[in-house]
Amino acid sequence: MAAPNPIQIQKYLSGIDYPASKDDVVSTAEKENAPDDVLEALRAIPDGEYDAPTAVSSAVSDAS
Repeated sequence: MAAPNPIQIQKYLSGIDYPASKDDVVSTAEKENAPDDVLEALRAIPDGEYDAPTAVSSAVSDAS
């Protein structure tokens, strides 16, 4: 499955404070009503702290 577009992912992470944990990233996307493909991609990233939107995008790309 192809990873969602990073711009699409960031649209559902507006308002998140970095650094953010994987749980914060996933729960923020859920609150923003992200589609299933975005949520699946975010749930697949490694646990850890993400210090910027680009770090989340990189993790999504690497996990797909």
